[in-house]
Amino acid sequence: MARRGKKYRGASEKVDRAKRYNFDEAVQVALDGHYGKFDETLDIAVRLGVDPRHADQMVRGTVVLPHGVGKPVRVLVFAKGEKEKEALDAGADFAGAEEYVEKIQKGWLEFDKAIATPDIMTVVSKLGRILGPRGLMPNAKLGTVTFDVAKAVKDVKAGKIDFKVEKAGIVHAPMGKVSFGKDKLVGNIVAFMETILRLKPPSSKGSYLRSIAISTTLGPGIKVDPAYVKDLVT
Repeated sequence: MARRGKKYRGASEKVDRAKRYNFDEAVQVALDGHYGKFDETLDIAVRLGVDPRHADQMVRGTVVLPHGVGKPVRVLVFAKGEKEKEALDAGADFAGAEEYVEKIQKGWLEFDKAIATPDIMTVVSKLGRILGPRGLMPNAKLGTVTFDVAKAVKDVKAGKIDFKVEKAGIVHAPMGKVSFGKDKLVGNIVAFMETILRLKPPSSKGSYLRSIAISTTLGPGIKVDPAYVKDLVT
């Protein structure tokens, strides 16, 4: 087993392994143990009582974090004519159609999110094998295939994230940077957990929130008692 570094061990000593924290406490412990020389991200991992192998138990969605994620997001919009102009006016970094399809086919991937108008999807579909595995393919279910490109661009720029339950039943998502401070990070967590609860599949039986943990990029996991979620979001 690999030996952990001194700073990691020091951060771990601040965590009571026998305790299940509430979110205020957990975030504060994470911030107190932060030791990276860069602005680390606070991540959350929620294990759900679902079986993603069944389509009716898939948990997937989006949420606009009220305080953003703490990093600029480069947005590409596949659109033509007025919608291309609308996208650029709304703050898109790149907008166009066939010319960007060709650039991507040649290896260009200098963007973080892609949005497309429905009429362009027949062209964009050529990029499925490139963008799909990278999570960059526009998707109507995630609100990134739409004629309302201005709203889509503004949402992404404001901190909209998408998430999907993994095979093990766990959802991972970034909640912002440690520099945000406790209040903003907890505010983002509230918005995220409200969305998770809203997306509970009717076919999910038993306990829906099995376990929750938060951690900074370099820090140890800090367990949160799922029972505190009800107090957090009500």
